Amino acid sequence: MKIVDADYFVVGSGMAGLMSAMHLASYGKVVVASKGRLADCNTNFAQGGICCVMDEEDSYDKHARDTLIAGAWLGKRDVVHEICEHAPEGIQDLIECGVKFARKKDGSWDLTREGGHSARRIFHAGDITGERCESAMIKTVKRHKSISLLENTIVIDLVMSKRIGLSGDNRCIGAYVLDKSSGEIYAVRAPNTILATGGCGKVYLYTCNPDSATGDGIALAWRAGAKIENMEFIQFHPTCLYHPQAKRFLISEAVRGEGAVLVDKRGREFMKKYDPRGSLAPRDIVARSIDSEMKRTGDDCMFLDIRDKGRKYLQTRFPNIYTKCMEFGIDMAKDLIPIVPAAHYTCGGIQATTDGRTSIRGLAAVGECASTGLHGANRLASNSLMEALVCARLTAARLGPHPERFGDDLPAIPAWKIGDAVPPDEAVLVAHMWDEIRRLMWDYVGIVRTNKRLARAARRMKTLRREIRDYYFRYLVTPDTLELRNLAVCAELIVKSAMLRHESRGLHFTLDYPKMSKRPKQTVIEGYRG
Repeated sequence: MKIVDADYFVVGSGMAGLMSAMHLASYGKVVVASKGRLADCNTNFAQGGICCVMDEEDSYDKHARDTLIAGAWLGKRDVVHEICEHAPEGIQDLIECGVKFARKKDGSWDLTREGGHSARRIFHAGDITGERCESAMIKTVKRHKSISLLENTIVIDLVMSKRIGLSGDNRCIGAYVLDKSSGEIYAVRAPNTILATGGCGKVYLYTCNPDSATGDGIALAWRAGAKIENMEFIQFHPTCLYHPQAKRFLISEAVRGEGAVLVDKRGREFMKKYDPRGSLAPRDIVARSIDSEMKRTGDDCMFLDIRDKGRKYLQTRFPNIYTKCMEFGIDMAKDLIPIVPAAHYTCGGIQATTDGRTSIRGLAAVGECASTGLHGANRLASNSLMEALVCARLTAARLGPHPERFGDDLPAIPAWKIGDAVPPDEAVLVAHMWDEIRRLMWDYVGIVRTNKRLARAARRMKTLRREIRDYYFRYLVTPDTLELRNLAVCAELIVKSAMLRHESRGLHFTLDYPKMSKRPKQTVIEGYRG
């Protein structure tokens, strides 16, 4: 079996992964694995922007307070303040990569505002901020001689020292990977593995996430024994474009930040009866309110109204969104924009510190797959890319000067064993199980939950996980099988976490426990010990 050696193995090619690789490149050999093209990640789809306090009338304390309020006071105060205060360094890193953020005519930053924010503090590059950032970062990493890029490469499992019979403390020493193009299975051996794989939005039937968001890093870490935190908090973006041909297209939160109002099909505003902040309330409140209105009225969707801004303004400020809506016959300047909530962001994940440290030696986690304590029970708009930037920098600052080392002898990684596995002959089974998980999660573990729905989901997920495990060992691994396996782990972790939280807080709303408890508590699930 081929073995690729590296000082740092980064799994994921979004902002968290590429920024980690860039910062680590001066310290040693970095290998970056992406299971598709480098640009196939959530970062590339981010529209709104990146939080960073830059206005004299704003402050880090205000940003931190907005973050804690949005997170229903479950966020960790020290973490929130640390990440908010390091944001300017992250913005500077992007500027050095070549990202050109929007400026006003006088040369000052054109900061925008989004739901839950008390001030304008969102850096943006029009309404394709993520795409601009991803493109600039890809160009930068390709210039680094010490960074090797593995596209179309999916990680099968992390290699843990005890599981392959090595003595000493249990630690991660790399991973088995599958080359999707050739079908070859080989190992990447590294004393430092950094998971930056994003979230698990595809666990739900309706999501604005790309197909790659199958929770791979979270599942990999859990199977390796890492602690998983707060998986019950799945953020549903309130405003996904509702149209039969509009697959996973978001109407950015910035549209509401610039004055759009949520209305019903008759044009009547409804958010004020749910929250005094109206259409600028945090995402969890807005998504729940839209869901409530749809159930109350029986309508398939609600609408955004930004017609008063005029065509010229909309084409200039939101050129991508305006063009996309026009493709579906919706003119933002004169039509209401049909929207529905959709699964968007994983607020929990692998328990990690701001500098990436997890409960497993040799394994770090950065970005959406990590739970640092920034988001709490609900993510404040545009805090995600900020967290990725800051934590990638802090993780590299820890691992670069003081990395994990193997010592004199490289650990031997056994060749991948296929046993009695045969080529799969019934792909329909994988497709059916994939569809069943996503429908089950949408129906029973969605925006509003109950004990009965969760119990039903738990029973079915236990059976599905057993069926998937049997299928996994019976047939040769394929990318679809690996993603299904990971998706099922994440689904079960979400259900288990939701069942442990006997209150309604942030994104977790249950009819059986409608009130918020006085003492906020993190939900922690121990990693797999088998």
